[in-house]
Amino acid sequence: MKDIRNQTKEELVAALQKKGEKAFRGKQVYEWVAQKGVMGFEEMKNIPQTLRDQLSKDFRIDNYKIIEQHKAADGTIKVLGALADGNVVESVFMTYKHGHSACISTQVGCKMKCSFCASTIGGVVRSLTAGEYLGQIYALQRLTGERIDNVVLMGSGEPLDNYEQTVKFIKMATFTEGLNLSIRSITVSTCGLVPEIYKLADEKFGLTLAISLHNPFQEEREEIMPITKRYNIKDLIKAVDYYIEQTGRRVTFEYALIEGVNDTLLHADQLGVLLRGKLVHVNLIPVNAVKEKSYKPTKIDRINGFKSQLMDKYNINTTVRRELGSDINAACGQLRNSRLEKDESSEQK
Repeated sequence: MKDIRNQTKEELVAALQKKGEKAFRGKQVYEWVAQKGVMGFEEMKNIPQTLRDQLSKDFRIDNYKIIEQHKAADGTIKVLGALADGNVVESVFMTYKHGHSACISTQVGCKMKCSFCASTIGGVVRSLTAGEYLGQIYALQRLTGERIDNVVLMGSGEPLDNYEQTVKFIKMATFTEGLNLSIRSITVSTCGLVPEIYKLADEKFGLTLAISLHNPFQEEREEIMPITKRYNIKDLIKAVDYYIEQTGRRVTFEYALIEGVNDTLLHADQLGVLLRGKLVHVNLIPVNAVKEKSYKPTKIDRINGFKSQLMDKYNINTTVRRELGSDINAACGQLRNSRLEKDESSEQK
């Protein structure tokens, strides 16, 4: 059974025409799915019952069902959703001054093995489809009653390791007859898959690219981010330069500060040397404490010193990310891992 949320408008119209339906019926169904985000075919009030019955035989629609949710004191909502095959992934709803944002997952788990990230525990199970990306957004909109204005592909998984589906999602999410998101309101995060950064640059989407750097020294970065052994920092920076050249868009560098690991002024200086004079922004993040890991977040005074070094000495725009959802384990991978642990414990009893 096909996932109707993974169908483009053209694909859905063609599929229904093969069933003898007029093109306008396909457009109506697509509007219910892509604009209104309905969870069931019975909600499509202007669609004949016979067609709704046929759709329920040919397609599934609710591809992401929220099975667990936690709301933080700051309004952040972290949810765990079940996919059609029983796998679970996380999504986060956040509110900022500029609107409501969704942080969504692109894979079940992750194979990048970054040492500070909960998503990598247990490796990757599979990649999600573009329709499953969208399903997370529809579920959050229905849960909150709010329109999602910004989408960040920064949940579990490496978006560029699922390149084709990520690109399909971008096109579907920005389609005027779908969610109609602004391309500038979409952020794609990557730990540094250099060939895919070049490919994304050539798409000329104009979205925001976020690079998870976390250490400016090659050997030290290899210790916490194994991908660096395949694509070194020098090549990564060249790819970023190309992305900026092709899109004219500022690139964000995500930098998780880990106490005693990557938070010295020496690290700040090296980062400043790497990025000085480039169209970039550095986002400093106190690393999330994960029970399976020994890392601790850098203290605020040291974070501020790191920030000042980048701004005052190297004139690099730098911010410290406002912590959202810290009281509900809102970091990607934590809720899924807790759920899996509970399931394993229940099976052993």
